[in-house]
Amino acid sequence: MKNVISTDKAPEAIGPYSQAIEVNGLVYTSGVIPVNPATGEIVGSTAAEQAEQAIGNLKNLVEAAGSSMDKVIKTVVFIKNMDDFGKINEVYGKYFPEPYPARSCVEVARLPKDVLIEIEAIAAK
Repeated sequence: MKNVISTDKAPEAIGPYSQAIEVNGLVYTSGVIPVNPATGEIVGSTAAEQAEQAIGNLKNLVEAAGSSMDKVIKTVVFIKNMDDFGKINEVYGKYFPEPYPARSCVEVARLPKDVLIEIEAIAAK
């Protein structure tokens, strides 16, 4: 059975999808971008600033599901420019404790609202 996860501490879904879904003790998040949930505005102009907001939003979503960042198993990070990988990685490392989750990082041509980063995760409950 699917359990829909929703929180006002992460950006609202901007289409026909859920912020996250829990199934069989696993939480699957949708992609999270660097939007201030209270204002709906993009936060930051640099990759590091946007990573801070996006990963902070992801943390809030994972916690709303009753999990935590140390229970994240896998992340997928989409970035606009692979040259920003190091800056984003520094921010990422502040949020995820060892042992780090498995991760993919992909450079993409364009992201929603023309942000510089989007991140999604799978976490154990």
